[in-house]
Amino acid sequence: MKNFLISSLVFFYLMLVSVRSDVIQETCDKAARGDPATIRLDFCLSAFEGNPKAKSASSVADLVEISIETSIANATSMGSLITSLLDKKSIGIFARNCLEDCSELYSLAVSNLRRGGKAFEGKDFGSANIEITAAVDAPITCEDGFKEKGLVSPLTKENKNFFQLTAIPLVFMKMVQK
Repeated sequence: MKNFLISSLVFFYLMLVSVRSDVIQETCDKAARGDPATIRLDFCLSAFEGNPKAKSASSVADLVEISIETSIANATSMGSLITSLLDKKSIGIFARNCLEDCSELYSLAVSNLRRGGKAFEGKDFGSANIEITAAVDAPITCEDGFKEKGLVSPLTKENKNFFQLTAIPLVFMKMVQK
């Protein structure tokens, strides 16, 4: 009897974990198929890997909130990366100006994402969309600043990652609203 009870509990736990991981797989798959130019399936799935909150997500709405938190953490780390680049003496004046602009953009992106997260929690999807879309513009504007000066951005890879990370909650929000 005791073995049956333990086996049953293990079975239900595995089913629960399986269902929750299916939410991530299914949502990322749907997002990638619906917007392949913006969302790559492998990137979407990896964005949730190792995140304990993601493992316990049971809905697309949960994934929106988690992806906003992930984007905030990434924007914050971008600020640290930019600060470390600015600390280098070898950075030219034009590159320094671009990095300072990018630093400001990412700082604003954190604020936009926080406001977007609060709006989403309050089911104000229009405001959430506006705020998160503003955050998505940060890496694009950052890259454009370097291009306008004829410089190669030292942040290209990170900007592309942030763009995708921040596009994920936008695409997922559309699914929640349907």
